[in-house]
Amino acid sequence: MLKPNVESFIGCDASWHDADIVLFGAPFDSTTSFRPGARFGSAAMRHESFGLETWSPYQNKDLTELSVFDSGDLELCFGSAEAALADIEARAAEIHKAGKLPVLLGGEHLVTLGAVKAALEKYPNLHIIHFDAHADLRDDYLGAKLSHACVMRRCHELVGDGRIHQFCLRSGDREEFRFADAHTEYRLFDFYGLRPLCQTLAEEGIPVYFTIDLDCLDPSCFPGTGTPEAGGVSFSQLLDAILTVCKTYVVAADLTELAPGLDPSGVSTATACKVLRELLLALLTG
Repeated sequence: MLKPNVESFIGCDASWHDADIVLFGAPFDSTTSFRPGARFGSAAMRHESFGLETWSPYQNKDLTELSVFDSGDLELCFGSAEAALADIEARAAEIHKAGKLPVLLGGEHLVTLGAVKAALEKYPNLHIIHFDAHADLRDDYLGAKLSHACVMRRCHELVGDGRIHQFCLRSGDREEFRFADAHTEYRLFDFYGLRPLCQTLAEEGIPVYFTIDLDCLDPSCFPGTGTPEAGGVSFSQLLDAILTVCKTYVVAADLTELAPGLDPSGVSTATACKVLRELLLALLTG
């Protein structure tokens, strides 16, 4: 019997009822400031995931042993950031309400704002751990308050001082870093200080929103992103950092800024798929 071809990330075929984690995509890149194409990231990760094994030799775990439901991509309004964010927030809130952990696939980094709003509604003492090449702390970008260059500034307005922890930063204007000096905790270039931070958050049982902008990776291994920045971390460094963060009480996560069309070799998409596999395994068993 013929059936609809519904593509999901490899190994993520549990039912909604049985799932502990729910994937959902936000194919939105209408505020990208340099090279567009991140709206195609979530679909590319699903399609290319079948070049992966479900088993991870890094963690000695298999996705088929877990319960992950891939709910597909949202249909978002490309012409309105406000409408897109509202739809993302509603889907994330639905997943939280069901007692499941939402994992958002971007899309540009602005999509994080909708998911953070939903998490904050359920977890008022939420902290954010942010991996990124860019500070994303501009108050506006060319007059727009809703931009991927402003997403952490908008998140700060929600959570306040001392609750955003940024790592791998290596790009931003002077005012962004002045703001960060006063209002966030950040580390330039690498993950130094991540382990003691995560130990403290875990000991205190603080809920964590974990956001990974894939341009934290060096463009030599991840060129397929809208705003590549030389001097990033390696895949191995990122994997170790993910395993560290997932020892905390992570209540939601996202993976953003893969623009697959910008890397015809497919290496960036393959890397994003492996990062997602390791993230899912670490979230459920970390």
